[in-house]
Amino acid sequence: MSDFSIKDKVAVITGGSGVLGSNIAEGFAKAGARLVIIGRTEHKVKEVVEKLKALNAEAIGLTCDVLNNDALKTAAADILSQYGSIDILINAAGGNTSGATLQPDQEVFDLKTENLDEAVKLNLNGTIYPSLIFGEIMARKGSGSIINVSSMAAYSAITRVPAYTVAKSGINGFTQWLACEMASKYGDKIRVNAIAPGFFIGEQNRKLLIKENGELTERSEKIINKTPMGRFGEITELNGIVQFLCSDAASFITGTVIPVDGGFSAFSGV
Repeated sequence: MSDFSIKDKVAVITGGSGVLGSNIAEGFAKAGARLVIIGRTEHKVKEVVEKLKALNAEAIGLTCDVLNNDALKTAAADILSQYGSIDILINAAGGNTSGATLQPDQEVFDLKTENLDEAVKLNLNGTIYPSLIFGEIMARKGSGSIINVSSMAAYSAITRVPAYTVAKSGINGFTQWLACEMASKYGDKIRVNAIAPGFFIGEQNRKLLIKENGELTERSEKIINKTPMGRFGEITELNGIVQFLCSDAASFITGTVIPVDGGFSAFSGV
């Protein structure tokens, strides 16, 4: 078997019914992994599992809120009962929330703290909690790979998304911290890394990036002008790096945050 293979590995994907999580799941299905899709909405989870099974993948779905520790512990027990192990955790749950997004006619002081809290909890705590609960299973068996999802917002200030920026910056720090903790205390076969996607058009950001007539918004034009490749990413372009980081080919890589951004984070704009 190739060092790049993830065949037969048990991969848990939180936010697995969302655009990012379901895309990664499809890539993993084609690579022969056994999949656990975790999401908050039962019918969406079922839809993704059905699509994966249509690809001849072995997959189960669990309805679970990543901010509910008791529900996560129940999910972990169910997974161990079904598969006997957890090899990979992809923390894809998250995304910005409308209430925490600064509108063009607002000042930052207009934002409600409860909306800021919601965005931070969803993205940061929604990564930390599953990492601790599923990560403990990896620690006890001495192997596993955790992949977190950061953002370009963690590299430099992006207007209108203060809470999202704070949360994703926290994910970077948590990724490095947990990587060191796992390797130093539980062995070099437990690795923790993150990807930092650049700009991809999805349902959450479509209105910010695309006008109703299909043209780019002013925000989109700024993004494209700072992206050397001159385009938005395709969601499938995240699959390669995630699968690599979860494979034995990445056995000496831990504590990294890898941009997948068409050069956005490298470009000074001049």
